[in-house]
Amino acid sequence: MIVAVIGDGLCSAETARLAEEVGRHLAVNQAMVICGGLGGVMEAACRGAKSAGGLTIGVLPGRSYRDANPYVDIPIVTGMGEARNVVVVSSARSVIAVSGGFGTLSEIAHALKLGIPVVGLGTWQLTKDGWDEPCGITTATGPADAVQQALAFAGR
Repeated sequence: MIVAVIGDGLCSAETARLAEEVGRHLAVNQAMVICGGLGGVMEAACRGAKSAGGLTIGVLPGRSYRDANPYVDIPIVTGMGEARNVVVVSSARSVIAVSGGFGTLSEIAHALKLGIPVVGLGTWQLTKDGWDEPCGITTATGPADAVQQALAFAGR
């Protein structure tokens, strides 16, 4: 099972701690981590997954596998820039968004458009006029809860 972990390439120490814990919980539950392969949340999630013996996939925006963070097992070089966000979320059965900026928001939008469940941990909350509920992002109370929800959505 592949779960995407998305978030900023630059993040606070607390956000990195949360992402690392998410990655670790995913690996403990035999789920592979796919992400954008760079720093920040992506690196922390991969580091957490590797610490628990997990497998990590990094979908890189540039043209070199050397751009991947040191915890990526399988670097996928795209040369697509931010367009690689679609590949990241499309490859996953569910998505965990940890904090994040506009790149994360675009990944959330692509996932929701594709019908891929999104679990949020300190991330965007979307609303729309005329809708009674938040638009598609399930809020998690912490890293373990985020992983449990993501795995449940993914069918495990």
